[in-house]
Amino acid sequence: MQFTSEQRLDDAVLEREFTLGEIPGILWTPGSESTSAPAPLILLSPPPLGLRKMYPRLMARARHSAADGFATATIELPGSGDRPRLPAAEQAVADLRRAMEAGEPVSDEIIDALILPLVDKAVPEWQAALDALLSLPEIGGPVGYSGGVISIGTRLAVVEPRISAAVLFAGSFVPRAMFEEARQVTIPLHVLLQWDDEGNDRQAALDLFDAFGSKEKTLHANMGGHTGVPQFAGDAAAQFFTRHLK
Repeated sequence: MQFTSEQRLDDAVLEREFTLGEIPGILWTPGSESTSAPAPLILLSPPPLGLRKMYPRLMARARHSAADGFATATIELPGSGDRPRLPAAEQAVADLRRAMEAGEPVSDEIIDALILPLVDKAVPEWQAALDALLSLPEIGGPVGYSGGVISIGTRLAVVEPRISAAVLFAGSFVPRAMFEEARQVTIPLHVLLQWDDEGNDRQAALDLFDAFGSKEKTLHANMGGHTGVPQFAGDAAAQFFTRHLK
């Protein structure tokens, strides 16, 4: 991990951009320069729209988390931002748009081509980022995950034992193969669902929630579209992390 820039957003949050090989990312840490206690960590996975586009929203969430005593880190997903495109995913996006514009159901083949390669590439990158982040003296455990591509969070919850709890946003298509992986998830989960999300299969999201093997799992469903998550839902997610990571 190589830090490339840093700035103080205010006296309470230090923002540092970094690269991990070819992967850009951002780390936000709480406290003043004199703060020595390592902070618990939240991995903040963005939607595949690029860190630059998502920065205002990510930064706001990171500042909120810093106020609660958490460090927060994000990395650019494969195929997003300035990273090389994923040709198969680009084709899947085109096929998805054609199906939706024609009013046709989105096939399992399109969903698999859109999501599974992203999961296969993103999860090892998140694990490498976690290795690097936990080596920093200002970062400690436990670790939480918060992300919008729910299949990435599902896979990480299965294969990464260092993640203790996760907030997942049911706002993306779910390959059928992920339902079997969901049954292997055992960590506490807080799942957000926008009831009228125009780009999400509501029934698939409900079925995935039902499949999760966690003994503690909570579903927060709210009226509204993809970007209409109410503030109180975000506050509930923050309280979930405070219960499980501190």
